[in-house]
Amino acid sequence: MAPPGNPRQVLLFSGHLVDAPDRPQPRFPAALVPAAAAAIGRALDDLGAGPQDLALTQGAAGGDLLFVQACVERGVRVQLLLPLAEPEFIEQSILPVTDGPAWHARWRALLPRLDAKPRVLPEAAAVAGGNVFERCNEWLLATALAHGAERLRFVCLWDGGGGDGPGGTAHMVEVVKLRGGRVCWIDTRKL
Repeated sequence: MAPPGNPRQVLLFSGHLVDAPDRPQPRFPAALVPAAAAAIGRALDDLGAGPQDLALTQGAAGGDLLFVQACVERGVRVQLLLPLAEPEFIEQSILPVTDGPAWHARWRALLPRLDAKPRVLPEAAAVAGGNVFERCNEWLLATALAHGAERLRFVCLWDGGGGDGPGGTAHMVEVVKLRGGRVCWIDTRKL
């Protein structure tokens, strides 16, 4: 087994939020959550995910929390990297979705099961320019690459389209590909 500072593989994840109740064009409807959870679990099983690995994501309601839950079930160490302080992150990335309070309860139930507390994007990085969600994507990728590019395994839950704004899954796919990373794409249109 790889020591904690030297994971066998680093599982980086980005995924869509569950659609908000008033979303005009469905992208990840709540009805697809069970299928998405199963697909994420299969992707992790295909990668042989286990206790010798490290998982990195933001922890938003939807794909991120499904990924965290699947990792915890497989004994994978999880580190959440947040673009905003926890209360603001919950307001922007957990509560606005369909069944937001239930996703918040899931968040609260998962946190004590993690080996480390969520880390927040340093203020200096957040104010250095750009959108905090884009900066957090770059932070996630840099953290993963710090363990060695050969260990990076990027999994995404994505519809293949552009994001609703800066810093979404489309941005993460783009930056991972620019750095030569492999992408394991779970297409929400095929769930």
